[in-house]
Amino acid sequence: MIALIVSLHVVPERLDDFTAAIATNAERTFTDEPGCLSFDVTQDLADPHHFVFYELYADEAAVAAHRAAPHFAQWREAADRCVVPGSQVNTVSTMRFHHPEGART
Repeated sequence: MIALIVSLHVVPERLDDFTAAIATNAERTFTDEPGCLSFDVTQDLADPHHFVFYELYADEAAVAAHRAAPHFAQWREAADRCVVPGSQVNTVSTMRFHHPEGART
């Protein structure tokens, strides 16, 4: 599995536009891309303009399919308008351990 962790800051005046765009991208990614296993969007409690996405994909081909999807292109257009330039950091990692939802009994 491949984990994609994205950290970024949003231009304050564009927060509503950004949250609408990432909500659409996250939903379409998870529902339209079979290789996407999860797509979580978090908003920092101390800084509401700082977001971290945690995305989990089956393999590198699924990450490539995500980046080639039409909704990803729409997301990039919104990000270009809303994200503070230079603030986005993408980390691509190999998943070593994963605790699936409902694993506790």
